[in-house]
Amino acid sequence: MNLNITSYSTALFSTWINIEELHLLFDAGDGVTAGLLQKSGKIKYVFITHPDRDHITGLFQLHQLNARKGLPKIYYPKDSGSFPAIKDFLHKFDTHIQGTEWHPIKHLDTIEIRNDLFVEAIRNEHVAVPQEVSKSLSFKLYQTKQKLKKEFSHLNGNSIKEMIGLHGRDHLMETIHTNILSYAGDTPVDDYNKWDHSKILIHESTFLQDQENAIIKSPKERNKHSKLNEVLEMVSNITIDRLILHHFSSRYSKEEIDTNVIKLCKYYHIKVPVHVIYPGKIHRDILNSPPLYG
Repeated sequence: MNLNITSYSTALFSTWINIEELHLLFDAGDGVTAGLLQKSGKIKYVFITHPDRDHITGLFQLHQLNARKGLPKIYYPKDSGSFPAIKDFLHKFDTHIQGTEWHPIKHLDTIEIRNDLFVEAIRNEHVAVPQEVSKSLSFKLYQTKQKLKKEFSHLNGNSIKEMIGLHGRDHLMETIHTNILSYAGDTPVDDYNKWDHSKILIHESTFLQDQENAIIKSPKERNKHSKLNEVLEMVSNITIDRLILHHFSSRYSKEEIDTNVIKLCKYYHIKVPVHVIYPGKIHRDILNSPPLYG
């Protein structure tokens, strides 16, 4: 599947990722509508990883410009009280705007966005809470296809039709779920198996050096983030087709990021194309742009 992905991501300031042909937005940081302009009106599904302000403040303008009957549908971690508060505020602030749907979701919930596509929510470790609590989520996009079972692959078209008539389609066909894209959100590297066999992995790399403390501190929270070396070590041990790195700290220049990504890709023998979303810059149609590495 050829996806047109546009994104902006700078740690602490704003993150949003738009997949145009799927009418899909992951996170809604500041400037999402300004970055997409009229294309923001195509968004139908918004999946928010967690309520840090750099991931949610774009909701206010997106809601004001594009809310209509039943759209957009906003999905958020069910145990975060921030989203009901935002919903109530927007209904009072934009009294003339109606239509947006707000849906709380938890770990392993699935949401169909097309008859052959669904998004699965996965709990991550950005926020230190008990396992049963959903305050920060990652998302995996799956494509569903029906495939002829191997034992029937020798049959011709007429024989297949006859078998379906006798035994039903389910007897001959199996359902294949392909993880076409994974979006880790804000999270430290933990379980490699989460992302194994993702076609496209979008993973944060807030910090470049291992010796740095992978925590962004604020008055109320100390949430965990990833280090570049840990992300690339993980990628070297799983099977993916393409990697998009984002959410770098604004303390780093493009040259510093490039140098570290290339050095570590070589060190870990990365075999897949690696794209980089640099701080302070909107990246358009990422997959059709030359990768930094690979």
